[in-house]
Amino acid sequence: MKRALRLLAAATIICTVSQTTQARPMDEDADQPSALAMFGDAVIVRPVMAVGTVGGLAVYTVMLPFSVLGDNEGEAAEVLVKNPARATFLRCLGCTPTQHERKQAEKKIREANAAQ
Repeated sequence: MKRALRLLAAATIICTVSQTTQARPMDEDADQPSALAMFGDAVIVRPVMAVGTVGGLAVYTVMLPFSVLGDNEGEAAEVLVKNPARATFLRCLGCTPTQHERKQAEKKIREANAAQ
């Protein structure tokens, strides 16, 4: 019985270790949005976000007098108008926010290297 348990434990350890050593190499294409993600973003997400941006602008306009009294019109504009507009019009097609941030960082690095 002890021998069978040792054999089972050894087999389990070998299987576990071999699984981690066979990890796939990172593929740069995995960071790229798929065609389905681009299509869904263009047809569904962007129009909904555009409506959200217009709605945020309407709420900001109505709440502007109160924001001025509270001295936080800049913060209100950032949250209600600028952030939704950036997400709607400046984000790459089909990208998640993380992918977009990574692409922007890579672009800045390329520009800095080209300037040298």
